[in-house]
Amino acid sequence: MGATDPVKAVEEREEETEKKKQKKQRGVKADDEEGEESKDKDELNHHRFLASLNRLNPTNPLRIIVNNGGGGRFTTPPPPPNPAQQLRSSSRVPPPVQIPPVRTQPPEEPQPPPSPSPSTPPPPPLQHQSRSLFTQTPQQTLASLNSSKYTNKFFLFLFILHKIVAIGFVCFLVFKGVQGLIGSNGSVKRKEQRILRFLLPQVEAASLLSIILAFSWQMAIRLWPDFMIHFILWSTFLMSLSSGILLLCFQMPATDAVGVGLIAFSIGNGLYACWVTRRIKFCSKILVKSLEPVSKFSDLNLPTYYMLAAGFFWMSLWIFGVIGALNFYFPPLVIIGLVLSLAWTTEVMRNVVNLTVSRVIALFYLRGMQSSTRFSFQRALSRNLGSACLGSLFVPTIEALRIVARGLNLLKGEDEFMFCCANCCLKLMTFIFEHGNGWAFVQIAAYGKGFVRASQDTWKLFEDVDMVEIVDADITSSICFLTGICSGCVCVIVAAAWTHTVYKPFTATISLLAFFIGYLMTRISMALPHACVSCYYACYAENPESRFFDKTIKDRQGLIKNGRVVVHTPRVRRALA
Repeated sequence: MGATDPVKAVEEREEETEKKKQKKQRGVKADDEEGEESKDKDELNHHRFLASLNRLNPTNPLRIIVNNGGGGRFTTPPPPPNPAQQLRSSSRVPPPVQIPPVRTQPPEEPQPPPSPSPSTPPPPPLQHQSRSLFTQTPQQTLASLNSSKYTNKFFLFLFILHKIVAIGFVCFLVFKGVQGLIGSNGSVKRKEQRILRFLLPQVEAASLLSIILAFSWQMAIRLWPDFMIHFILWSTFLMSLSSGILLLCFQMPATDAVGVGLIAFSIGNGLYACWVTRRIKFCSKILVKSLEPVSKFSDLNLPTYYMLAAGFFWMSLWIFGVIGALNFYFPPLVIIGLVLSLAWTTEVMRNVVNLTVSRVIALFYLRGMQSSTRFSFQRALSRNLGSACLGSLFVPTIEALRIVARGLNLLKGEDEFMFCCANCCLKLMTFIFEHGNGWAFVQIAAYGKGFVRASQDTWKLFEDVDMVEIVDADITSSICFLTGICSGCVCVIVAAAWTHTVYKPFTATISLLAFFIGYLMTRISMALPHACVSCYYACYAENPESRFFDKTIKDRQGLIKNGRVVVHTPRVRRALA
């Protein structure tokens, strides 16, 4: 008995260890069954979800996405088979789409599943597969067209502060004018009465005439673009020459100085019209093509109407401020400040119209969309207003200095000092122009970029598609500028003749005011054709293969490369050669 006790103890221990192993195997089996049941439920939900997609209406956007994807674009391929998974699922029947799966009963004493080899990665969970059903393959993402950022916030704040100060100061000057007209009894009252009687009617008439001319110019360009380019070039020459001669005929020192300036400008305008004769044909083609989408948007001119109405109201109040400035300290300096404020304000109004039209036309070219003009106008007045303020402040100055640098480059001759100065000035202005130019308003309106970044990106697009020479030689901005000059000269002729008849001492002053008002109001209306041409060039540079563009620009590039078209615009590369 003593010898058999150790044997029995060993057998009892073996039985206990076997029972523990069986309990452990049963626990593993229960866990496997629970995992299989949860996986079966996930698979059932997954198949029910796919079946629900198949029952969707063919016009449902989700069904369209699935059908266009072709299955392979949205679904994730199944994981590679795992030996352990095959053994676990060998005793199961694959579940149908809508019927719950039926599983066979496992044997009473199953063998423990073999552990997977360490080199074989575990299969991904089924939940991950169901989530990756609509995971798209990597594609080229499109830039957002609804940026919610405010661009160039500092200049937006600066412009708003300037307008608050300007409105307050103009109202104060109006009060001073009324006070001088009513409260005083001496020379100040008589002076202001003369101003109200002999200056105010002519200035208001010039404002109304400038609005009529602004709409007339825009309508004529939209109807007869090819003819109007020639007409604007030579009518500006004739009108500036006529107004200058008329002022010289008055034989007063002030009118003589203004008349000589207008005659000098008319001579330069005539020379420019002869110089750009070879560019007119191509510019006419681009203008005709760029104005074609305008007919698709019946309300595209509404921002122009709003800005002209606001401009007329502000100019009327501004005139009363000028009259009140005559009864204030340092009248010349105050009037110069008012003139600069009015110039910046009207330039911002013009660029608001530019941004509105640019967004509508750019989205049509880039996405084939017919966007809302009112929504684009709201964006131009809110999120993109800072860029309009910055561009209005610097673009005219940059373009003027660039013209001066090009003139120096043409006149440098063989003198080494002049060559160095002209080359340095032109290179500096070219660098500045690449970081701030009028072409930037297209990308500001379309993508909500800042002014400097939009200028750089647009110019980079022009360089990538070899369009720098073409956009440099474009005369659309010059045509819009000359249109404003022509309207100003017409206003000068009417206001100067009227004033010389009723009160001669005010002739020169009213002539300058009428010219300034006529120019600014017409420039606001000419923002529409200018924006259309800018969109045509910028959108072509971004997508030359679009169905909205023909071979006009490609043919021009071919002629330039073959030497059949000589571009006379001076550049840094040409100067360094």
